[in-house]
Amino acid sequence: MRFKFPHLAFLAVAALAVSACSVPTEEGAIHDPYESVNRVSHAFNKGADRVLIRPISRAYGATVPSPVRRSLSHVAAHFDEPKSVVNHVLQGDAESAGHSFFRFLVNSTFGVAGLFDPATASFGLERRQTGFGDTLAAWGTREGAYLELPFAGPATERDFVGLIVDVATNPVSHVSGDLAILNTASTIPAALNLRYEFGNTVDSVLHESADSYVQLRLSYIQNRKFKLNQQNPDADGHDSFEDLYDEIYEELYDEL
Repeated sequence: MRFKFPHLAFLAVAALAVSACSVPTEEGAIHDPYESVNRVSHAFNKGADRVLIRPISRAYGATVPSPVRRSLSHVAAHFDEPKSVVNHVLQGDAESAGHSFFRFLVNSTFGVAGLFDPATASFGLERRQTGFGDTLAAWGTREGAYLELPFAGPATERDFVGLIVDVATNPVSHVSGDLAILNTASTIPAALNLRYEFGNTVDSVLHESADSYVQLRLSYIQNRKFKLNQQNPDADGHDSFEDLYDEIYEELYDEL
């Protein structure tokens, strides 16, 4: 894979953005200095979900058989695998990098270009998703402020930079223009299936909470701390966030 100059310049700008991440004034508190702007984005996302995403996801789930939906979601996860390989390497985790590489190889061949997941079912190669946001955390980059982005949903300044870098440097996008288009297109049915499968959970947060903004923010921040703590437990191997929230939230945000 060879990056063109604009991509390198883009990464340099991203690195500068990370260095500018704001610092909370109170240790351990959720840092949300942009709450007023975030709430505008949240209201937009909530409205978009109510009038567009939820109805389409319900129609998708009701008309497309579960095995087909599952296979289309596998494709999106499959194209995400090379990104995980790269970031495992950047995090210094050679074992997970090899694991994800062979998972990609198995599902590219026996899994018919990712339509199926024999890597998990037959070879015990479960998905170990990671991205540049996790890499920045592993490098000691601070979390920064909480953000809520239109359509993209909750993030932190660190994870927002990570998302931009992931999109700009995804290895699949640099192999072929057709693969890049397929990669982008595959995320749509995967997102609709995710919204359908976790419909009750999303509804309880977005449409049934007393303050859906606060509930979504808390769920996201706790999930990120939980995931990062799993990757880097303390010296005794203790996971201090293991009981903070239900597993369903972990699965939901890992897929987003």
